[in-house]
Amino acid sequence: MKHVSILVPESSVIEAIADPRYMFTAVNQFLLSMGKPALFDVHLVGTKYDVAVENSVYTVHADSILSDIEKTDLIFIPALYGNIEHAIALNKDFIPWIIDQHSKGAEVASLCIGAFLFAKTGLLNGKQCSTHWLHANDFRNMFPDVDMVEGCIVTDENGLYTSGGANSYWTLLLYLVEKYTSRDLAILASKFFAVEINRNSQSAFMMFKGQKDHDDTEIKNAQEFIEGNFHERITVDMLADQFAIGRRSFERRFKKATNNTVVEYLQRVKIEAAKRSFESSRKNINEVMYEVGYTDTKAFRTIFKKITGLTPIEYRNKYNKQMEMELA
Repeated sequence: MKHVSILVPESSVIEAIADPRYMFTAVNQFLLSMGKPALFDVHLVGTKYDVAVENSVYTVHADSILSDIEKTDLIFIPALYGNIEHAIALNKDFIPWIIDQHSKGAEVASLCIGAFLFAKTGLLNGKQCSTHWLHANDFRNMFPDVDMVEGCIVTDENGLYTSGGANSYWTLLLYLVEKYTSRDLAILASKFFAVEINRNSQSAFMMFKGQKDHDDTEIKNAQEFIEGNFHERITVDMLADQFAIGRRSFERRFKKATNNTVVEYLQRVKIEAAKRSFESSRKNINEVMYEVGYTDTKAFRTIFKKITGLTPIEYRNKYNKQMEMELA
């Protein structure tokens, strides 16, 4: 039987504690109904037995405390709640325990912004990681030695797992069910919980706001210029000249400040504007394309799909209520 430890940190999200417990106890029930033995021994584990979560709105009663668990096979780190640095400080006692259990062979999985507490262990250094797209820049700033894969739903680095934002962790739960049991059971679980299996990107849910939490004033001004004039033809040379910075220096400083090249930033600003138009207007694909400064249909479609994971038509049909009603 595989021992599963679902951590119960203070200032965490109750759903990210309850849902993995529900998933793995449900899989046990599926197995028993098939005449097979249960596979998972699931425990809620805290630094104390009664833990306040979500600003003390809820109290979770842990099954065990850290000192009770000599060895476990799989650790879940749920999403944190509120101020991330404060939440990490509140839960620092989990860190040496996670490191110790990993050294004994335990696998570790973080859900959403539980990745911040996971990264604090150092186990993710030099490895890929995912978290909620809204917190990706904060994560990069706090943990520069971790390879943040923005938009990714699940990462698997030899038994170290992370998941994307919010409900994306259901995809990781199904991934682990399939790994530990079978594809058939993972499909059964996906149908039982009405969760899409094998979703591999949170790109369609991402909103690009630009990384402005930096001190490079000229680059910040360049970002604001791009965002105010994205429908015009803007080149790297034009921006470098406008802000009196050599091209190579401008490109280097822009990438360092924003985590995007100039071209990537301009593309993402244009596509974000296109997304908003598709969501709220009845404009056709070409009208939106020209509105955001593209003239090549193929290029627009390619870049749009690269950034969102959907074609322009798929995105419009998915998020425009009027189009949804017409299609119905």
